Amino acid sequence: MHHNMTTTTIRLGRPSFPPSLPAALWTPSISFVAERPLPSILPSHHPSPNSHLLLHSSPSHCRGNIDQRGGIKMGSSRLQSNKPHKSRFASKSSRHLHKTSNSDKKRVAKPDIHNASKGARASRLQRNKMVRDNKRAEILKEKRALSASNSPPRVIVLFGLSASANLKMLAENLRKILSSCSNDDMCMEDIKVDEKQETNINTFSSPTYKLRLTVMVAPHGDLMSCLEMAKVADLIAFVASANTSNEEELCHPFIDSFSNQCLSMFRALGLPSTVVLITDLPTDLKKRQEARKICTASLSSEFPEGCKFFAAETKEELHKFLWLFKEHRQTVPHWRSLRSYLMAHEVTSVNGDSDSLHNTLRLSGYVRTQNLSINQLVHVSGAGDFQICQIDVLEDPFILRERKQHTDSMEFDTGSTDNPKVIRSLFPDASKQEPLVIENVPDPLAGEQTWPTEAEMAEADKISKEKRLKKNLPEGTSDYQAAWILDETDDEDKYSDEEEDNGMVLDEEQNGDAGEGNHCPSLVALDDDQVSVSFTVKTMDEKTEADISMADEENLTKEEIEKEIQKLKDAHAEDEEFPDEVDTPLDIAARKRFAKYRGLKSFRSSSWDPKESLPPDYARIFAFDKFSRTQKHVLAKARRIDEGCQNEYVSIGSYVCVHIKQVPVSVSSRLCSISKVLPVVVCGLFQHESKMSVLHFSVQKHESYNHPIKSKEPMTFHVGFRQFNARPIFSSDDLNVDKHKMERFLHPGRFSIASVYAPVSFPPLPVIMFKSTAGEASGLAFAGSGSLRSVNPDRTILKKIILTGYPQRVSKSKATVRFMFHNPEDVRWFKPVDLWTKCGRRGRIKEPVGTHGSMKCIFDGVVQQHDTVCMNLYKRVYPKWPERIYA
Repeated sequence: MHHNMTTTTIRLGRPSFPPSLPAALWTPSISFVAERPLPSILPSHHPSPNSHLLLHSSPSHCRGNIDQRGGIKMGSSRLQSNKPHKSRFASKSSRHLHKTSNSDKKRVAKPDIHNASKGARASRLQRNKMVRDNKRAEILKEKRALSASNSPPRVIVLFGLSASANLKMLAENLRKILSSCSNDDMCMEDIKVDEKQETNINTFSSPTYKLRLTVMVAPHGDLMSCLEMAKVADLIAFVASANTSNEEELCHPFIDSFSNQCLSMFRALGLPSTVVLITDLPTDLKKRQEARKICTASLSSEFPEGCKFFAAETKEELHKFLWLFKEHRQTVPHWRSLRSYLMAHEVTSVNGDSDSLHNTLRLSGYVRTQNLSINQLVHVSGAGDFQICQIDVLEDPFILRERKQHTDSMEFDTGSTDNPKVIRSLFPDASKQEPLVIENVPDPLAGEQTWPTEAEMAEADKISKEKRLKKNLPEGTSDYQAAWILDETDDEDKYSDEEEDNGMVLDEEQNGDAGEGNHCPSLVALDDDQVSVSFTVKTMDEKTEADISMADEENLTKEEIEKEIQKLKDAHAEDEEFPDEVDTPLDIAARKRFAKYRGLKSFRSSSWDPKESLPPDYARIFAFDKFSRTQKHVLAKARRIDEGCQNEYVSIGSYVCVHIKQVPVSVSSRLCSISKVLPVVVCGLFQHESKMSVLHFSVQKHESYNHPIKSKEPMTFHVGFRQFNARPIFSSDDLNVDKHKMERFLHPGRFSIASVYAPVSFPPLPVIMFKSTAGEASGLAFAGSGSLRSVNPDRTILKKIILTGYPQRVSKSKATVRFMFHNPEDVRWFKPVDLWTKCGRRGRIKEPVGTHGSMKCIFDGVVQQHDTVCMNLYKRVYPKWPERIYA
């Protein structure tokens, strides 16, 4: 088979030149020869008869090529030079290469792309390997620390998802399996149990599992006890009953309303390791598997992804759960791993020698997560912040011993928490101990002037003489004649000038504000002292912000309580429908009623001095120049506790007795009584965490709380291990704005900022809010949750009110507005403030009309007759100081 095409070949010929002539100077001659068609496929072992015509060795500078179609592609004798890409500017060194001297250019070496890519891949693999090895070593270290004999007992909290879950029976089964003798060489003395009557907290030490456990049973229906147990839990075991079906909540048939509320609270607090134990399963194997699958499928969406489900009916199932729990990696919330704390196993009080109103509180337990210093302050949950006077390191009462072979003589250590042996004692150093400072004590004379010196008085007399007004005398009057001329109008002019000055103070300041910067009209807010001197009648605004005397619920009847609740609900509904709108009172002038308010040209860009007219409570708090920098230094100092002397701290896992001084007698007796039913926690505090400041929390109202939450109402805050009372104000969370609008109520479905006077805390920390309610068993209802945002007293929160008026006569862009004010003096007072309408028009006040408060206004467009004219006024608000910080 042959081609129909003719092959074109190139024959290169070389003429004869003298031998002395270089070969590079000759030019090849190119001739074209038409040959017959070649076979399509030539065998490799049979050369083509015309191969000598097709293949010739040519010089390297000959650039004649044959293309794919057999044609000739002629090329020049030189390479084609294209414009290179700008890849040489990829690195900083090559980008600045033209600025480098010739001697230094040799030092800048261009990297080899191939070797660089191979080196980058190798370094990336090496880095990933190091990260994996570090994580593996960290996990192995945690497991060894948890399984070590000096590690504190792990805390398991049994929480029932419904009231039908039998937690006491499950706790008893766990005790039996921990105390059971699996072999002949085990007996009951190996199991040490700390169990007291009428208590929900039991501690076990089992050599069989090489494990120490503290099992706590959460009482169903007690919200505060469940919260305190969840704060210290290493594992929360949610117990679900398989034969429970809640008809009220079809989406969660195994969770009742109380448990659902607690789950939301646990999520906001930060969940530790979690498991679900399923009880009350059928005896039939097939039905048992089906019931377990149904329960698992229904509850899997309510818990984290790695949550395990176990059946907890038989001894073998509990045995499997305990072995897996022993090998399970412990996960705790991040905020809890930063602070050292102690869960008290025993709480006692010792009467003070000198003071009968205060006692010394002694709490015994294991130090957890971080080392505890003798010089740092501690917080006792529900009691307050205190100093430590002594720490006794005691012998571990629940020591974990290795299993011994059965011999005739066996020794068992039956430890007890009643009279433990003291190994060593630590006492604070007065020069290093953190002082207990809660509030700042201001000096009332700090802002007063000192008594002037004689030189200052002489200089003041000289200046007053120079500024003395000259009398208007006839021309040619001598000084002797002028001395006899009496100025009868001096006193009258003096008093008239004072009256004019008093009347023009606001006008001058008002005109000055209108002419500054971007011509931002504003009203001057008078100080509280000026307001009290000028007005003898207490304004309505002060009445609304006054401390509300809370009457005892026992003195109120049921009808009165329902009436107060309905009044709050009506105010909440009105605030949602007409936010910030206020009616101008008829009996009080608007310039007096709204004396503390001012106008803003732009809420975003107008300036507001955060140090202006601060309340007296701001003299009692502390502020930081830069809070983030202070937090960095404080945390670094806390990490250096281990570098101190051995007599200044106790290590993790030590069983200690902490002596806390100056505890009130009523508080110590209350803690001793409640320690049997819920854990009493002692938490170590960082530097400055006892001082009062203004804290801002990002909070959200919980969906289960139906009552309105008003600003400045007393609430209970749980921030980490700490607990205190506060009266917050709510504000919007605006970005890129230095001013924030106050919210009168905490609205559901969105996050708001709650600002309170509270002790300083360093984030990250969760917050749980409770509101006092008569219907709850503990007196508190779960109202909302969130996290700590910042500590900043300079955060400006503005209360906004809107004064409304209605057009009476309209002429294109001009209108006569009434009912916004009720006298012409108020119209002149608020004249610099801009107006706006609900239909989108902007305007200003031109002049008052008549004597009943009507005014002429000019707008930037045509005004509708049905439109509403509005005026925005603002004033800065602050939180309320609580009556009692701690309960």
